[in-house]
Amino acid sequence: MEHLPVEVIGNILSRLKAARDVVIASATCKKWREAWRNHLHTLSFNSNDWTVYHDLAPSRLEILITQTIFQTTALQCLSIFMDDVDEFSAAPVIAWLMYTRDTLRQLHYNVRTTPNVNIIEKCSRQKLEVLSLAHNSVTGVEPSYQKFPCLKSLSLSYVSISALDLSLLLTACPKLQNLTLINPDIAMSDAQAIMELNSSSLKDIYVEAVSLDKFILEADGIENLHLKDCTLEAFELIGKGSLRVLKIDDVSVLHLDIGENTENLQIVDVSSFTIMWPKFYNMISKSSNLKRLRLWGVVFDDEDEVVDLETVSVCFPRLSHLSLSYDLRDVCGLQGTSPLENVVVLELGWTIISDLFSDWVAGLLERCPNLKKLVICGVVSEVKSSEECQVLASFTSSIVRLMRKYMRVEVQFEYE
Repeated sequence: MEHLPVEVIGNILSRLKAARDVVIASATCKKWREAWRNHLHTLSFNSNDWTVYHDLAPSRLEILITQTIFQTTALQCLSIFMDDVDEFSAAPVIAWLMYTRDTLRQLHYNVRTTPNVNIIEKCSRQKLEVLSLAHNSVTGVEPSYQKFPCLKSLSLSYVSISALDLSLLLTACPKLQNLTLINPDIAMSDAQAIMELNSSSLKDIYVEAVSLDKFILEADGIENLHLKDCTLEAFELIGKGSLRVLKIDDVSVLHLDIGENTENLQIVDVSSFTIMWPKFYNMISKSSNLKRLRLWGVVFDDEDEVVDLETVSVCFPRLSHLSLSYDLRDVCGLQGTSPLENVVVLELGWTIISDLFSDWVAGLLERCPNLKKLVICGVVSEVKSSEECQVLASFTSSIVRLMRKYMRVEVQFEYE
């Protein structure tokens, strides 16, 4: 160990991340203390890592964190997550940020302070590449002055910010590629809650727990769009056809528009969502490169609507993974004869099992001549009547008989 270069020791200490572990390890010998001072690049203070954090008064914690940070000279990644700790004073927090600002590349920050610290002001005009903020307020963004020339990833969780400041913040990040918005408190300037965001560099956006009248995203290079637990009157994506992944999870939206250029779309994953199949299909119908289609727990706006497998097989010839789970009625959407030639993984699910489900599984297997894996997912109630037990037993028997015809197919059952 004594022959290890201090740079290597610095990397070892950095992999520990948790401040308490790093401090203990650095006390090994003089060489390790030197690595701690000059070559430590990653340090994390997390209230979940050490129970003592909860027992210390905020003023004592401030001193502890200050002493630890000020013994380093080369920090590139600093994480301070004091989620359930009382508020800190603003002065020491500002001191931490100012001390590390010249070397810092990543900042993960969840600290409540009195008064509020303007992180955007303190961290702008530096080489920061990743910024993750939680439980903070962002106000008065000035993109002409508060620039983030190197920032590639921005995450805002439970952050209070106006729609205008959020738009200006994106303008101040010319190289931004990843944007995460989780339950932000977005203040609107007028009665109608319309938020417009524009970024020519953005490639990936994740939006969770956002409620707006209208959300307009203009991003020419967007590749991944994920909406979760959102309530929107309308969502509109303005791009140039670069979208590859579309995920919609438990979203209420009356008008969804992802643009007409969907040729590059490869993955569509929709769950717990009410759809009008003709309208939804028309939105993705030009996606001839689609490889994965997942419609899970979807509810059709018209009770007579179903997923039309004939149109799926014709318009998505490269489809390899198909996942379907919705309430089956008298019509299962098995009309037509076009096979799903390239589907190798088929995932099927139910919420209420019936004899119709067995017929549906059999019909889909016939349409997938090159299938390699079948996954059947179901919900089984804790308290089952004798009738429910009989239906489940009958279904299991029918699947056993059915799969004797498809010995090459791997079968997997997942119940919850």
